Amino acid sequence: MKNLVTPTGLPAQPSPPHGATQAEGADRRTRDRVIERLGQGDATAGQLGIALGLKPAAIRRHLDALLSDNLVTCRDLRSRGRGRPSKLFSLTPAAREGLGGHLYDDLATSALRWISAQSGEAGVAAFAKAQVAELEERCEAALREAGDDPLARAEALANALTAEGYAANASVIASGGQLCQHHCPVAHVAAEFPQLCEAETQVISRLVGTHVQRLATIAHGDGVCTTHIPSLRPSVRTDHD
Repeated sequence: MKNLVTPTGLPAQPSPPHGATQAEGADRRTRDRVIERLGQGDATAGQLGIALGLKPAAIRRHLDALLSDNLVTCRDLRSRGRGRPSKLFSLTPAAREGLGGHLYDDLATSALRWISAQSGEAGVAAFAKAQVAELEERCEAALREAGDDPLARAEALANALTAEGYAANASVIASGGQLCQHHCPVAHVAAEFPQLCEAETQVISRLVGTHVQRLATIAHGDGVCTTHIPSLRPSVRTDHD
């Protein structure tokens, strides 16, 4: 017997036993919708509830079920407030496989291999630059009111990238600032073609207005893409220096 799949591409759950309520079928359909939404980018429970029109208690119940089924993971999202940090939810590899994302990844990888064979690394780099050009333009528009301070621009950029599905946040550290992206739409392709990461890093540098350094990437197996933004504050000299 062939395995049935849901509209999201995930294996269909067995038919409910005789006497099962219609609510159980509705729950499964709602959880498919949660998975579809998370396939577009990581999100908090509040963001999911708004997107799907669900009350907080309802979205928490569905997320708990998906966590139990190992289809969703969560991690704390840093907050400047004093309350509990929000939790950011993302799909597990098993859930992403079900969404069919790797089919598109395989096609993109094949296309880049062809470009590499025809035009070498320069051709791949040119393609990567073209791919991020529109993203840079949209983010640049979002940063127009951010001022000139690189750290303030990094925070505005994080908000812009989150709107693009990157689930980003910016924070201040002792040596400057840090921009973290908790989701990468092209991670599987970038694992073979790091030019995609390099082009994105150059965009971040131009948008924040200073040199930056990539410390980690999801494409290379890290949990988060982390970009360091050095502090521009001059060191203070003392009379004893």
